[in-house]
Amino acid sequence: MKKLILMAVMGLGLVSCTTAQKATKDMTDLPKNWKHTTNIYEVNLRQYTKEGTFRAFEKEMPRIKSMGVKTLWFMPITPIAQLNKKGSLGSPYAASDYTSINPEFGTLDDFKHMVNEAHRLGFKVIIDWVANHTGWDHIWTKTHPEFYLKDPDGGFHRASGMDDIIELDYKNQEMRLAMIDAMKYWVKETNIDGFRCDLASWVEVDFWEQARPEVEKLKPLFWLGEFDELENPEYGKVFDASYSWKWMHKSADYYKNNEPLQELTDLLKKYSAIGDNSMRAWFTANHDENSWNGTEYEKYGVITKPMAVFSATWNGVPLLYSGQELPNMKRLEFFEKDPIEWNTTYQVADFYRTLLDLKSSNPALRGGDPKVTTYLLNTTSNDKILAYMRKNGNDEVLVVLNMSKEPVNFTIEDAQVSGSFKNVFNKMKRNFDEGKTFSFQPGDYAVFER
Repeated sequence: MKKLILMAVMGLGLVSCTTAQKATKDMTDLPKNWKHTTNIYEVNLRQYTKEGTFRAFEKEMPRIKSMGVKTLWFMPITPIAQLNKKGSLGSPYAASDYTSINPEFGTLDDFKHMVNEAHRLGFKVIIDWVANHTGWDHIWTKTHPEFYLKDPDGGFHRASGMDDIIELDYKNQEMRLAMIDAMKYWVKETNIDGFRCDLASWVEVDFWEQARPEVEKLKPLFWLGEFDELENPEYGKVFDASYSWKWMHKSADYYKNNEPLQELTDLLKKYSAIGDNSMRAWFTANHDENSWNGTEYEKYGVITKPMAVFSATWNGVPLLYSGQELPNMKRLEFFEKDPIEWNTTYQVADFYRTLLDLKSSNPALRGGDPKVTTYLLNTTSNDKILAYMRKNGNDEVLVVLNMSKEPVNFTIEDAQVSGSFKNVFNKMKRNFDEGKTFSFQPGDYAVFER
């Protein structure tokens, strides 16, 4: 077994692994390796349109495609349990049946039609999968009550901190097989391309090790797990990508509490030491964060765009949430109808298009590829500026972000930066042999490629 190799360079150092540890899966298992260059757009179907249906969302897909989005992730599409539900509509994460469609969204034929149209447009489609728990009146509570964990009094066991859901018993082998069959149903019936697995680390890792190869007898799939690999490294052997929860929380604390930027760069080195057998999903918003903790503008203020640039250019896969292209400035209700307040301007769409197209087209931004190296660069303002370069052969991308709330004049002091690059936003060329000095205002960023 090869050891991970970290190479030190001038300044803050190389933080991407140059060799990868062999894992239980192979990052080349999908046709054309699309997972290396993809991005993910989370669809909150209930709030996306006034209708809140598959058919209504289908009309939005050409616009989303033009923004450079590659993969659509749909929040749970299964029907919602009514017993002990929260609010008037309930949580999509409290299912009443794993193999039916929520009538709020339409019919199975509507979903199939939408998936077919998404594939025609070039999208991949993944769906949310909630394996840890169900709602209180899920069909299994009647047909297979033995599938559930029980309290000492014999009642169903509530999930921690969530009164509308009850937990399944993964010691029950029959339940595991039923769960796998339910996942296979959606692949066979609707030809989806993968799963986003809710609270993946709340389910025993050996279930995912059992489920993935069985479901993939039908076709290769993309597996995004809701867990942080720094806390649950064993799950990284099964999933293609995982959440970067520690980064999201630490970066929010950094901005709100004026914490040292060094703490963020130290955390990035820990993520990079994981290696390239799996990827991290980087994001500034998702359904949980938006509804419960606030929009990205509440969390990141003036560095919202620099954080978005980071999410699209660091090693991994960018994850966007419904409405970020507006930008969406409100918290969306979770248990009630609360449509996104769309307009026709989409002020941030071009910004995201530039980033997502670069991510897809430049080999230096391939996620989870051991051929790509990522260097943190030394500057004269390391306490305010996050600068890094990613390289894959002759392809290079240079990213410079003002992570402070202040104007900053600084110079990149690193031999890795030399020669001519093109700014991907204004298309201007810059020869760094003639100088590496910048003058940034709060919220400024620059991305160069060659």
